[in-house]
Amino acid sequence: MNAFNSRQEVPEKEKWNLNDIYPSLEEWEQDYDKIEKLTEELHKFDGKIDDGNDLYDYLHKEEIVESLFGKVFVFAKLSGDIDTRETLAQSLTEKASQLGVKISAATSFFTPFLLGLDKSTLESFLREDSRLDYFKDDLYDAFRYKEHVLSKEKEELLSQLGETLSSPSRTFGMINNADIKFGEVTDEDGNKKELTRGMYSKLMEDEDRSKREEAYKAYYVPYVQLKNSIASTLSSAIKNNVTLSKVRSYPSALEKSLFGKKIPKEVYMNLIQTTKDNLKSMYQYTELRKETLGVEELKQYDLGVPLVTGVKEDIPYEEAYETMLDALAPLGKDYIEVLKEMKNARYIDVRETPGKRSGAFNLGLYGIHPFILLNHQDDINSLFTLAHEMGHAMHSHYSNKHQPQITAGYTIFVAEVASTVNEVLLINYLLKNAKSEEYRKYLLNHFMDQFKGTFFTQVMFAEFEMKTHERAENGESLNAEAFSELYEKLFQEYNGDALVMQEESKYGWARIPHFYRPFYVYQYATGFAAAISIANKILSGDEEVLENYLAFLKSGSSDYPIELLKKTGVDLTSPEPIKDALSLFAELVDEFSKL
Repeated sequence: MNAFNSRQEVPEKEKWNLNDIYPSLEEWEQDYDKIEKLTEELHKFDGKIDDGNDLYDYLHKEEIVESLFGKVFVFAKLSGDIDTRETLAQSLTEKASQLGVKISAATSFFTPFLLGLDKSTLESFLREDSRLDYFKDDLYDAFRYKEHVLSKEKEELLSQLGETLSSPSRTFGMINNADIKFGEVTDEDGNKKELTRGMYSKLMEDEDRSKREEAYKAYYVPYVQLKNSIASTLSSAIKNNVTLSKVRSYPSALEKSLFGKKIPKEVYMNLIQTTKDNLKSMYQYTELRKETLGVEELKQYDLGVPLVTGVKEDIPYEEAYETMLDALAPLGKDYIEVLKEMKNARYIDVRETPGKRSGAFNLGLYGIHPFILLNHQDDINSLFTLAHEMGHAMHSHYSNKHQPQITAGYTIFVAEVASTVNEVLLINYLLKNAKSEEYRKYLLNHFMDQFKGTFFTQVMFAEFEMKTHERAENGESLNAEAFSELYEKLFQEYNGDALVMQEESKYGWARIPHFYRPFYVYQYATGFAAAISIANKILSGDEEVLENYLAFLKSGSSDYPIELLKKTGVDLTSPEPIKDALSLFAELVDEFSKL
């Protein structure tokens, strides 16, 4: 494994080239000044849009500002991600963020203005200027919110309350990121030291069970201690969401969350019900864990340790890239050629270096190209991360190439499809080419664990969110006891009787930041299921599905996400894609137990 002490040591070809956005800081500054001037011009439209021509001028100018701001912000962000300690990059990001606030303030009048129009007035504007055809779908989509918008005075009041309403989320963020002190664990020399999050994820994979137990108990110490405070922030966040839904005349908080992307409620209900009707394979998986690990009682700290050991192998970056290209060959020649070009043209920042932002992401910049951040570690996880992020990058590439700016971005609901299709094709390729039975078992274990985390756990979270919001809507109390009782019940239900619950297990709700972004996590599971359905059909040689999938990658947000997926043959309003995904999991468990 390559360990780099500084960015200078990393080969040039493994660093992204930010000159593709701005060859110099002077050019960044020029665009920054240009946006400031244009933002002032946007502000002057407030109260001055009287006809179709005015409306077009405003929207056209706003799109130019958005495009330029995208470049300015992304350049600043990516410069900072290279080394988070670098003060110049930090000041650029700060400046860009302040500019974003100015743009928001200058354009904040527009939505209330638009929704204050009669439909007939909007239609007359559209007739007056044919150039508005480009913006038509977006205008009508915004107009859907009309029945959920309040009077101007009430809207202003709500906007002033914005900071107060987001307070529970910010408070939890401060508790969870700044204030929490985990318990202590024993290091190699027998000394006690405070547990960190980074240490925790590593220790959960440790073969020494006593180390896992010690880390698990230390990790939950602050969450148990602070259960009442955290319950108060979560309860407030849920109640705020429920109150806003009522104030805006939505039937429920869930339907308010689904409204924006026109996701039918049955998609959410289907996901939960179909999963709960097919939990048998999940129970077999926990039984299998218990059996393979040879423990009398399976505990929560036994759920992350690999079931197959001693077969890890180094996969250098060059080899990982070639393996990925071979695995994704079923997606066609053009897909592979673009992936090769992305590597050669330095769209990817590969190596972990001091101060570099952790994790991995893809950022698709319209009119330029995608930028992919990795912290490649030459192992199997890094190979999967590479395939995952390049799936996002290809989605960005195709959508940006084939869509105008207004519909080039894709929604979270479909975002995980492109990345997971790549992972399913990769695991299929690796299993087909496994050098030994033991390595095949190792791969099956890797995929089963990923399946559990991305699908089953997220569905369980989705049900927890639904039930807690329903309780708030019915005026029932939401406190630490209520959250713990519900969480414990669901945790047992989704994992089966082979798992023996511990006192700490029921406080799992206290550590999940996603619960402050209501009804978000279910999209990981729906995206995962849709991707499995598509990948399996592509692997079976279904040319029509392949063609439709590539068309989907090119479609950005040109239609609502459910409709885009239907064009690939996946209908998430029916239980079928969920059943297909669950039957694949059953096959994985079955094969692993036979091996």
